[in-house]
Amino acid sequence: MRILVVDDEQDICEILQYNLETEGYEVVTANSAEEALGLPLQEFGLILLDVMMGEMSGFQMARRLKDNTATAQIPIIFITALDSEDNLVKGLNIGADDYIAKPLSMKEVKARVRAVLRRSSQPQLQQTIITTDNKICYEGITLDHNAKTATLDGQNLSLTKLEYELLSLLLQHPGKVFSREDLLKYCWPQDVLVLDRTVDVNITRLRKKIGRYGKHIKTRVGYGYCFER
Repeated sequence: MRILVVDDEQDICEILQYNLETEGYEVVTANSAEEALGLPLQEFGLILLDVMMGEMSGFQMARRLKDNTATAQIPIIFITALDSEDNLVKGLNIGADDYIAKPLSMKEVKARVRAVLRRSSQPQLQQTIITTDNKICYEGITLDHNAKTATLDGQNLSLTKLEYELLSLLLQHPGKVFSREDLLKYCWPQDVLVLDRTVDVNITRLRKKIGRYGKHIKTRVGYGYCFER
């Protein structure tokens, strides 16, 4: 498995390369998004991508990858010192598979890399499609991130902002289980006190609103929720 590490800090590239190679991966490094884009990206099975870099940010590079059909399915893990809700949601909306916060824990890095590669290698009968005009499509469901609208079989869905964010997050990461704490962090305002039970209530409402697709939102008892295709 070939992994690409993109970070403008050479020390971080070298540390990640050493630790991941001890796990048996073939690792290539790049010190900028521009350098990385000059590589045969379709040959990599995973990209670890720093968010804050020079001319082109990790977010900008990730969007280019997701807009290109040749690289759209490559899993991306963002490496970032940014921990605000807005930045986390922005990265997930672009199509990131996971986040690793700086300073890095190599034990966490290895675990997250294994988890993302395991999910990406699983057979998928129906793919979620992220289009170049910032839409997420899964069979009869379409989310338009520009207009902030949702449709089911061409008919408008009346979703609250929270329901929209929940559905968007789950659709973009099929098979990934999000704990209630994860969903609160990614979808709820940080300055609002919310009980775990509130997550359950909103998931129940969302299931009802998306009709036949409601059964795809699975409860993993003791863990959380996921969208199962």
